[in-house]
Amino acid sequence: ITISKQYSKPGLNLCHKPSSPMALAAKEPDTTASNRPKPPPHKPTSPNPFTFWFYFILTVSLITLLTVSLSFLTNPQDPKAWFLSLPPALRQHYSAGRTIKVQTAPNHPPLEVFSIQDGPTDSNTILIVHGLGCSSYTFRQIVKSLGHKGIRTVAIDLPGSGFSDKSTVVVEENLNGGVFGRVWEIYSDIKEKGLFWGFDQLIENGYVDFEANEVRVSKRESVRAIELGPEEVGRVLVQVVDSLGLAPVDLVLHDSALGLVANWVSENLGLVRSMTLLDTTSSATALPLWVLEVPVVREVVLGFEFVFSRVVGKWCWKSIGGSDVEAHRVLLKGRDGREAVVGMGRKLNGSFDLGEWSSLDGVKGLPMQVMWSSVWSEEWNEEGRRVADALPQARFVTHSGGRWPQGDTTELAENIYQFVSSLPKSIRQAKEEPIPEHIQKLLDEAESTDHHNHHHGHGGHHHSDGHGHAHAGGYMDAYGLDHGWAS
Repeated sequence: ITISKQYSKPGLNLCHKPSSPMALAAKEPDTTASNRPKPPPHKPTSPNPFTFWFYFILTVSLITLLTVSLSFLTNPQDPKAWFLSLPPALRQHYSAGRTIKVQTAPNHPPLEVFSIQDGPTDSNTILIVHGLGCSSYTFRQIVKSLGHKGIRTVAIDLPGSGFSDKSTVVVEENLNGGVFGRVWEIYSDIKEKGLFWGFDQLIENGYVDFEANEVRVSKRESVRAIELGPEEVGRVLVQVVDSLGLAPVDLVLHDSALGLVANWVSENLGLVRSMTLLDTTSSATALPLWVLEVPVVREVVLGFEFVFSRVVGKWCWKSIGGSDVEAHRVLLKGRDGREAVVGMGRKLNGSFDLGEWSSLDGVKGLPMQVMWSSVWSEEWNEEGRRVADALPQARFVTHSGGRWPQGDTTELAENIYQFVSSLPKSIRQAKEEPIPEHIQKLLDEAESTDHHNHHHGHGGHHHSDGHGHAHAGGYMDAYGLDHGWAS
């Protein structure tokens, strides 16, 4: 015990050998994983089913709310409610115009075409045809400026645009409409002839005569947006020119109107005195139609004024006032306007060759003017040069506006006036049309009555052109001109 105490004293090293690493390791406490305390076993947690259904219901609710909101933005209104919601500028524009009834095909129902005009009726006439997405409202200032210069100027809304009809009732006929059609026919027979009709026939004839009704045409009416191609637009122009007595006209074609009207011009050269192409190409439109066609995009563009303003400012105008933006948005949004514009855009002639068309007999001798925006973009300037090369006989002038006429249209009106005034004056065409039989009968009766009164000395102060004049009341109504110019 004493020795051990001495060895344990500090400073003494009596042949004490240091322990080896193995020995030291053996003396250290064992801290391996096998000797560590084990954590309590982890119990697996089952997923909460309410979490999945919560997020599922939330997602479906948000999608439904978004869809309903967007559909509400473009939901078509009742025509009366739509008209009452128009901005004051559009109401004033409508009150200054008139409607003309036209037919795009012999068996189709008539359509109403809206038009505005200014200037004396005994002068040469300028007829303005707008591009897709526009309307006569875009050219109201040009019409007024040219009218003040003494030139009769007319601007129309093509069917599907502006205040013209944008939809029509289509009657569809189906032959032998399958199982459901046959069931419907049986139901119609029972409704028309009674429940015991078949039983009565079986008793009387010994059989039921279904063969008599085997082939049946079922008709269904549906309202569709108007989608006119170049051929239908040509028929509309013929009737407008004829109804208003415009021939020969100085045409002003804007934007995509050339692709719609070119064939009509080449086939009716006697009705056209000159042509002015205002930032127009054969098949392209300033306003990209995909923004009116793609779902969700179209709802956002037409549903919010500031979005529509950005779109129009990028492709059509450099600057535009708030009232004009709202007016164009309302005209496109209401009464199936968007569907009609998109449908007519699909029917544009993409294979139209401007150079080949301009070399046709008669067309190459037609006085032409090309008015082009020089401040839009370099690409648009290149397009203007290509159009000028394809029309070597045309006079080429530039303007400082956008691809759509802007608020200050004095420059455009002045260029059109200078070009039209430089042309030799032409003789207005007056077409004598036969008077309908029932109108002629009324005229004959009125003439015989007047002759009878004059013969007997009665009614010495009788006026032959009273308010009930048959010709003005019936013959002109056939063209739909009985509305008159609204005040």
